[in-house]
Amino acid sequence: MTRRELDAAGITDPGLRSAYGRCRQLNARHGRTYFLATRLLPLERRSAVHALYGFARWADDIVDDLDRRLTPDERDLLLKRLEGDLAHGLRNGGGSEPVVRAVADTADRYGIEAALFSDFLASMRADLTVTDYPTYADLRAYMHGSAAVIGLQMLPVLGTVVPREEAAPHAAALGVAFQLTNFLRDVGEDLDRGRVYLPADLLAAHGVDRPLLEWSRRSGRRDPRVRAALVAAEALTRDVYRTAEPGIAMLDPRVRPCIRTAFTLYGGILDAIARHDYTVLHRRAVVSRRRRAATAAAGVWKLARARWHAGPVAQHAALQRKGPGRD
Repeated sequence: MTRRELDAAGITDPGLRSAYGRCRQLNARHGRTYFLATRLLPLERRSAVHALYGFARWADDIVDDLDRRLTPDERDLLLKRLEGDLAHGLRNGGGSEPVVRAVADTADRYGIEAALFSDFLASMRADLTVTDYPTYADLRAYMHGSAAVIGLQMLPVLGTVVPREEAAPHAAALGVAFQLTNFLRDVGEDLDRGRVYLPADLLAAHGVDRPLLEWSRRSGRRDPRVRAALVAAEALTRDVYRTAEPGIAMLDPRVRPCIRTAFTLYGGILDAIARHDYTVLHRRAVVSRRRRAATAAAGVWKLARARWHAGPVAQHAALQRKGPGRD
């Protein structure tokens, strides 16, 4: 499948093909939910999505360094090197890291703004020193770089049926909704890394602070105040999903099944959290394989219908206008 994706995208250079393949491997290993949805994209666009998410995953792994082998200063140095490598790649092409070569090529093919990558890396650097967020406004400022820009990077790849600036707020909101879902699912694991992403003002409104979260995580015991705060965090996240959802209809019809599937699968994580009565400090909520398969099957049906309505003549004309791998 990788070869077909690369051929469809018009990526012929052996080194670049290898770099894109590395990004695809990162997504398959770390992002099961979104990787599954990506399989519903048109072949020629998948490699670009893998490049964007592979680069984000690479930077995130530097920051998290789960084995704790590196000091914050060492991780900061690695991020600075990555930033310099990317800046060079965006200007001149290439890069010392495979993920940089692939993402720089994708940015060039689709005209993705360099500032979006700078904002992303700024938020990654914040994770080295910032361990909590006093207010939701503070968290939103962080998520602009860590999540909203991912949605904005994706827009040129996905394509829209409206002016891009009209779809942009919804794409940014979808990135934020996905990340808020991850924050809620991963409260316990983030605590183990010394971080609390749920804003302190939301927690305090329900009588919760970091020591109470740490006590619950450590002891395995529950507290009704913690549950109430998590319920509020879920409600906040669902509000962001509602803001994001109208943007799906603004996308190229051929990519809507992919984004709708990701939307549904991530929303399913919230459903699992509620179904397990908000025990995220003690267990990780996941969408079952059966539900992922059923959602993906529905996406395949919608994709087939979209292709049928588009028709072979319209698809050929679109390819003639855009060229391979471009939008």
